Amino acid sequence: QMDLCIEAFGTSKQKRALNSRRMNAVGNDILNTAVTKAAANIIDAKGVTALIQDVAQDDVQNISIFLPPCNEDADKPENVYKFEDILSPAEYEALQVPAAVFVNMTSEEITKKTEDKSHCSFVLEELKFLPADEKRRDHKARCLWFLDTLIKFSYLKVIKKKHPMGPECPHIISRKLMKNFTSLTYNNGSVQNLISASMKTKITAYVIALALHINNFQIDLTVLQNDMKLQESKMMDIAKAMRLKVSKAKGLPGLEDDQNHKLGTLSLPLPVQKAPGNQRKRKKM
Repeated sequence: QMDLCIEAFGTSKQKRALNSRRMNAVGNDILNTAVTKAAANIIDAKGVTALIQDVAQDDVQNISIFLPPCNEDADKPENVYKFEDILSPAEYEALQVPAAVFVNMTSEEITKKTEDKSHCSFVLEELKFLPADEKRRDHKARCLWFLDTLIKFSYLKVIKKKHPMGPECPHIISRKLMKNFTSLTYNNGSVQNLISASMKTKITAYVIALALHINNFQIDLTVLQNDMKLQESKMMDIAKAMRLKVSKAKGLPGLEDDQNHKLGTLSLPLPVQKAPGNQRKRKKM
């Protein structure tokens, strides 16, 4: 009724505004109709199921970009994600000095650090089972020190310091963290390094790969998920993208009956890669 009044008695300015508003409404209707028609054509051509599968496959492909190199033709589990693709010989060598604190740690010190929660749960548990053999003990300590550092690095948001993990972290390791596990962004005219969601996915994948090497290619994914502060669904998507067989943990020492832990096992032959399984079936009414 207001529009009719403006048409009959309105000023020239009011009539121009009315015409402009009507033209915009017509334009929006045409655009919405075109978008709806285009979407309908795509759905008719591919089908709803195929479109859902495409989206799910995109999720897998997006995750796979951030995984360590996978050797699908490996003859044994340790060659699927090669150790040297996680730590180069030079990086591994540099870990000897900072990892010495783990090599020489007593059971009393481990108990105290567990109470203080000064290291992640996975590392604290594995420190209880360091081999007596000097060479194997040193190797495991280096791996645990780097894994602990990588997990702590994932907690950061924007990296403001040149050596964010402290002076005890070797320069070559600091450089690796900054180069491989951060994204560059521009803020207030300056370049910043930050840990984006995609970089957190990448860190998680490398943590899983290293943990597999540490623990004979079977790991408690729930412990690592808690250490990484991730949702279970995200952890499971990454684990499955890495071709791990996921199962419920039963009868493991230290697990209570009410703890629903998930085990991830890397074994051959590798399972066929599938899209994430978050498509819950609709309940029947």
